[in-house]
Amino acid sequence: MRMKRWITGVVCVFLALTAAQSRTCEKAETMQVLRRVNNYFMGRYADPTLPTMVKRSRTSNLWTRAVYYEGLMALYEIDPDARYADYTDRWAASHQWTPRYGVTTCNADDQCCGQTYLMRYLQVGGDEKISKVRENLDLQMKTYNPKANNVLYGWWTWIDAIQMAMPLYFQMTAITHDQRYQQHAMMMYRWSRNMLAGGLFNAKDGLWWRDADYVAPYHEPDGKPCYWSRGNGWVYAALVRCMQQVSPKDKVYKELKKDFLAMSRALLNCQREDGFWNPSLVSIMPCPKQAVLRFSSMAWHGAYARDSLTNVNMSRHAVGHGRGWCNRRFTRTASSDGCKARAKILLPVSL
Repeated sequence: MRMKRWITGVVCVFLALTAAQSRTCEKAETMQVLRRVNNYFMGRYADPTLPTMVKRSRTSNLWTRAVYYEGLMALYEIDPDARYADYTDRWAASHQWTPRYGVTTCNADDQCCGQTYLMRYLQVGGDEKISKVRENLDLQMKTYNPKANNVLYGWWTWIDAIQMAMPLYFQMTAITHDQRYQQHAMMMYRWSRNMLAGGLFNAKDGLWWRDADYVAPYHEPDGKPCYWSRGNGWVYAALVRCMQQVSPKDKVYKELKKDFLAMSRALLNCQREDGFWNPSLVSIMPCPKQAVLRFSSMAWHGAYARDSLTNVNMSRHAVGHGRGWCNRRFTRTASSDGCKARAKILLPVSL
């Protein structure tokens, strides 16, 4: 549990960054928290090239580490400490700036590391940082998924994948000016949103089912729909990351903004009085003491799930406020309450 709590805390480096630019939290206090969490992580995992060891050995360019490096790069942009860039480059170079399992993978979890590679490309250049990612995306754009009825766009079969890979396609278009990447990403997004199992996005509720197994009539023991907390947080984050790559005049921007606002309203409506969100967003069923191996609201320890979504939501509400997407009172309420809730559990006394 301690390890899970710390993985959650480190991911907050990415998910809470925007709060540093929001009046909902004091800037100096937020920066102090970001540095403390990141210093802990870099100290604990001093060699970024080593495999991770959570139950079993995994290469360090898996998605859990990849989202950390997204956050580290965002931190680097507002706190340009050379240690951050060096740590990132050592990690990426050890993987040859290549997606996990190579250029033939079509798994979004394996592609997530590419987002950091492209951020470093924009910061310092170097064709080696972009070439393997581009080769991978070019291959996926002509590969049909045999596990999804051979649909060309049918790769994002679980909603986390939208955050893991969709921003990568948008980054590639922003860098190369080749619209094919963004267009393909939008086709995959629409397939997941509107077509998979009748559509994973419930426009009526403004929330997402995790995958085809949890679409209605599946429900929680209390009869409520199962909207997995962390998965909705990933989609919410992805919408912002993609919109940041697109002109506000673009039709794609407006399409994504519409979903962002619908989710913002839905998420505010189910935020708890203590600032957190439930593991299953609209259900009040308690979580068990231990995690089990199924991806439902009951699959994750309560603190892990609600910490993850709380940090996503407070940062993305802050973005919505800063860019004028959301009502000031609306975003301030969600972000401020989430900030206070996060501060209570993010850093243990031992740090």
